[in-house]
Amino acid sequence: MRIFDRKFHKHVGRYLFQCALATGAILVILMVLDVITQAVIIASLGASSFIAFTMPHANVSRPRYLVGGYVCGMAAGIAMSAVGKAVGNPTVGEWTVRGDVVFGATAVGLAIFLMVITDTEHPPAAGLALGVVLAEWNTLALVVPIVGIVALSVARLGMKPILINLINVPEREAKDESG
Repeated sequence: MRIFDRKFHKHVGRYLFQCALATGAILVILMVLDVITQAVIIASLGASSFIAFTMPHANVSRPRYLVGGYVCGMAAGIAMSAVGKAVGNPTVGEWTVRGDVVFGATAVGLAIFLMVITDTEHPPAAGLALGVVLAEWNTLALVVPIVGIVALSVARLGMKPILINLINVPEREAKDESG
C-alpha cells in the first residue's frame, strides 16, 4: 500500500514551495481583508487556494472558473438568502422546516446550476453559496470573498510559470489560459 504520491520524492521542494505559497496567499488575503468574523463565508477561499496551487494548470484553477464560480455562488446565496428572509420557516404538512436549511440547500443547487450553464465550475463556490445563506452578512462580508478570489487568481497567474500540477490532472483538463 502506497501512502505518498509517487511524484512526491522527485519534487519534494515543489510540494513544499507550492503549499507554502497557498498558505502565504491566504494569510495575506485574510490579513488585508481582516475578515475572521465572517469565517463561514470566506472558508471557501481555503479550498480555492488548494485548487489554485495544487492544480495550477487545470481548467478549474483558471480565473474564469475561480472568479466566475464565486460570482455564481454569491448570486445564488444572496438570492436564496433573500427568499429565505421573505418566506421564513416553511410548513410542510404538520412540520415546520428550518428555512435556512431549505434555502441553504437550494442555494447550493442553484450555484451548481449557474456554474454548469456558464462553464464556470468551481466546487468551493457552492460552499460559498451555502455560507451566504447560513451566515449573517452585510455588503462588506460579500465583497471580501470576491476580492479574495480575485487576489488568489492574480497570485496564481503570477506564479503559474513556476508551478507544477501536484496532483494528477487529465491532459484534456490541463489547458492554457487562452483555452
